[in-house]
Amino acid sequence: MLAVTYTNNKKTSTKYLKIRMAPMISEKEHRNYELFQDCLATALIEKISEPETKPKRRTKIKAKAKKRTTTASVSFGDDAQTPGTEKDEKGEGNGPVPTDTAAQSQTTNPEVDEDNVTIQSNDLADFTEYIATETFASLPPELKACDYHDYIASPLLQAQFPLPLTGADINTLLPSLDPSISDSLCTYNVLDPSKQGIEEFLAPVLTAFIQALATPPPPPSSTRANACEICERDWINLSYHHLIPRFVHAKAVKRGWHREADLQNVAWLCGACHRFVHRFAGHEELARKYYTVERLVGQEEVRRWAEWVGRLRWKGR
Repeated sequence: MLAVTYTNNKKTSTKYLKIRMAPMISEKEHRNYELFQDCLATALIEKISEPETKPKRRTKIKAKAKKRTTTASVSFGDDAQTPGTEKDEKGEGNGPVPTDTAAQSQTTNPEVDEDNVTIQSNDLADFTEYIATETFASLPPELKACDYHDYIASPLLQAQFPLPLTGADINTLLPSLDPSISDSLCTYNVLDPSKQGIEEFLAPVLTAFIQALATPPPPPSSTRANACEICERDWINLSYHHLIPRFVHAKAVKRGWHREADLQNVAWLCGACHRFVHRFAGHEELARKYYTVERLVGQEEVRRWAEWVGRLRWKGR
């Protein structure tokens, strides 16, 4: 298996690919690898779905330029003219002349910024596989193959990986992590070294991974779906989402929002959609307004999310 390291030449905005042998994942580790890959993909999707901040800065620049133009265009005589225009021999304006401000505004446009390199949807599969494979290979051996029963039966294992993990924990857990992983994440603007390091990025990923290992298998249920009930992807791992969040079960019954028999109603969601639902609404709002799949997908914001995330892939069918 070949690994592809993603690097970038900042001056030319050219991406280079370094081909080398990738670590091998054994058969007994494969289930945990896929689980880790899904947790990582969820974090990457959250990053690339964050709204751009550059257009906001460009708007401020335009506002300041407009203010300067308004101030400078105050007339003190017949020969006064608005900055940004020039006169012909008859004294008539020839129209606006490009200014440095306009050029500056143009360079802040993300579409023409050579350094603004992001993950394209069709590259997400290869990129996620590379980051997941390299990072998983650096995990402690006991995390690569353990399951729920191993984790619960070992107090030592639970004490070794206290949740939630922090950036400091990642340095201890992944001392041999390849530096090229951080470089690749920075190349695609997943990481901004001035705001967040690789340790802070991986901490919630590994926390979600270990939480998944520590979660008991769901009881057999005739309601289990074969595909995510929001984005409809059928090739991805699913987990159950309590449509009435457990944190408000007692309140929901006490205040008459729901019957006790309805508290265990679940929806089967992929990791990305599961996290999106909890960002979309708080526990009480989910319990009172969005306690069925139909109510969730009836919202325009949820439908837009499902359409977008449903096009993303990071493994073959």
